[in-house]
Amino acid sequence: MYSGKKNILQLVALLKAHGISRAVLCPGSRNSPIVQTLTNHPFFSCHAITDERSAGFFAIGLALQSAQPVVVCCTSGTALLNLHPAVAEAFYQRIPLIIVSADRPAAWIGQNDGQTIPQPDIFRSLVKKSVNLPEIQTEEDEWYCNRLINEALLESDHHGKGPVHINVPISEPLFRLSAEKLPEVRVIKRCQFSDFNNENIDEWNTRLRAYDRRMLVAGQMPANCPLDAAAGEALSKRFALIAEHTANLNSFVPAIRNIDTVLHALPEERLKELSPDLLITYGGDIVSKRFKKFLRSYPPKEHWHISEGGEVIDLFGAVTTIIEAEPYEFLQKISVIAGLTCNPLKDPMTYPLQWKALSDKIPEPEFLYSEQAAIGALLKKLPPESVLHLGNSSTIRYAQLFSIPDGINVFCNRGTSGIEGSLSTAAGYASASDKINFAVMGDLSFFYDMNALWNGHIGSNLRIMLLNNGGGEIFHTLGGLEMTEQTRRFVAGTHTASAKGWAVERGFDYTAIRNSNEITEALAVFTQPEPTVRPLLLEVFTDQGEDVRGLREYYKGISKNNF
Repeated sequence: MYSGKKNILQLVALLKAHGISRAVLCPGSRNSPIVQTLTNHPFFSCHAITDERSAGFFAIGLALQSAQPVVVCCTSGTALLNLHPAVAEAFYQRIPLIIVSADRPAAWIGQNDGQTIPQPDIFRSLVKKSVNLPEIQTEEDEWYCNRLINEALLESDHHGKGPVHINVPISEPLFRLSAEKLPEVRVIKRCQFSDFNNENIDEWNTRLRAYDRRMLVAGQMPANCPLDAAAGEALSKRFALIAEHTANLNSFVPAIRNIDTVLHALPEERLKELSPDLLITYGGDIVSKRFKKFLRSYPPKEHWHISEGGEVIDLFGAVTTIIEAEPYEFLQKISVIAGLTCNPLKDPMTYPLQWKALSDKIPEPEFLYSEQAAIGALLKKLPPESVLHLGNSSTIRYAQLFSIPDGINVFCNRGTSGIEGSLSTAAGYASASDKINFAVMGDLSFFYDMNALWNGHIGSNLRIMLLNNGGGEIFHTLGGLEMTEQTRRFVAGTHTASAKGWAVERGFDYTAIRNSNEITEALAVFTQPEPTVRPLLLEVFTDQGEDVRGLREYYKGISKNNF
């Protein structure tokens, strides 16, 4: 029998799954559920050492002899401090110790409760990784706990070996052995690009051949994607290839670029049958919340994430393999492998073509005068080889409703997706660029960062479209958020400000827009490919209520399509 504590069951099951069988166990009550679970399982070879100072070095000896990671487990409080010298030695000798410390609930730290000290991250720079496990109450807690343990164990021999620390808070009761077996757990593995060589190409062929529903998702990437046309064509034939504007994927690569709208149009019963069995991802942020919800609700059987630094990124809660590689180099390699995996018994083209057909059914939206109409009109008229900077919240999401001309590089601060700094980033980029730079953003983002125009580095190649509807529109599209007139000012940041005075004072040619005819007339100048004498700023005034109604009507319309 094993402890009923789910974080302990995840820990012990993953130690076993990663092949870590040796453990040095120190006495104590708080760690007794861990000790009992380890000693009751025949996979583990356990050693009892009373003095933690000696136990740590004893574990070092075991690790040196076996050239394998070794667990050293202690109870809470000062017991953990006594492992510090051994941890330092293991760090500088690059020995993979797995320090497992039992802990008391965080609520009791500093409350005169015995053997209670701040244990998370106690070894600071002397361990390669330090994680503090949750006490599992929900499915999300269990996913988080599983991911943290996988991350720590993987880091013990990543780019050199060394110690890692896993802190395990355990609430009372401590001594109930209620689990009859260890759970089935997700094991995250890491492989190197060098693993994709001629000697084991058949293994990867087999893994790809096992799945007919394959999806490749491009997250946010810098401009100038080096993926060639042949590789893009091969990938799009074998994978449903998903790429938002910020992926900056070459325009000649056949990709699904309107995934958010496609998912909005699909009935719930179709989502599961269109979910991937194999998911491969690379790059950074994904804008679409619907897409993230879709893959979290219907997770793939395997998820490979390509990560140049080898870090564990688990956006959809289903990652199984981290591939440490430069993304485009890997994609070139996988495009060759994918071309070899045609299963003669099943048509591998079916799944990509299903997604392509759905994407092609979505009509290009047409809006009455609104923020969406202004964004769409601009994106259609962007001159070749120009640069587009998008603000966060509504702006980046509305831009996904429209196609963008070939050769446009797209940037947005999606690392943290905050509203601050969008204008400053665009100004900085434009100051070092010889291309025309268009910056599109909402009013809160603009006014929050309006000092970006205060610096002395604004050139005539910067053109700003400011969408001003008097507040944060995105708050009106969030389900379940109801605002009264009293709370609207505090939640949505309502205002009556205009940028005219500041724009003119800072040397911009300023134009105010209040209807569709004025948009058409102003864009003729705003999007001209020739340089202008001064930077340009269009302030598009719209009604927030009409903006929201227009978007809802569009989504209502596409939902009626026969999907």
